[in-house]
Amino acid sequence: MIPLPRHRPFPPTDLDVAASLMAFLDFVHTTAVNKVAGLSESQARSNPIPTSPLMSPLGVIKHLTAVLRQHVQIHIGGLEVPPLWDSADHDFEWRLGIDDTIATVVTRFDEECGLTRTTLTGLDLETPIVSHGKPNRTGRLLVDVLQECARHLGHLDIVRELIDGTTGE
Repeated sequence: MIPLPRHRPFPPTDLDVAASLMAFLDFVHTTAVNKVAGLSESQARSNPIPTSPLMSPLGVIKHLTAVLRQHVQIHIGGLEVPPLWDSADHDFEWRLGIDDTIATVVTRFDEECGLTRTTLTGLDLETPIVSHGKPNRTGRLLVDVLQECARHLGHLDIVRELIDGTTGE
């Protein structure tokens, strides 16, 4: 196990929209990482929902890492970095490899979140971008990213409760 949980202050209410988006990205990042706090490697890899066999705590965090890479680095940042998706396997980023551990998956997520912060620093939310071949704006895509992260935090809540009974934020 890695040293968890991490300190997770709720974002202040006096921030402008851009700062609020960044603060909530940090908040959901920390929340996701804290969902694996106290789990064994086996528990973090377990899939307690029979109808969703890839829905493990580490699988969710791998997926969120891929979401940030795709939307922030590639679409918003325009960086030529390899996506973490596999077009031939829709569920690729959810699958755990033999080398995936709590430490390696969380470290990759931390690194991607750091890249996200760097890419978004000083960026105008109205900046036009192209995402998935369609016109968009930076701020609008960031709202999509937050929605995706929030949805999967709910999945992490359920999976964690099914694994060891832990509930709450």
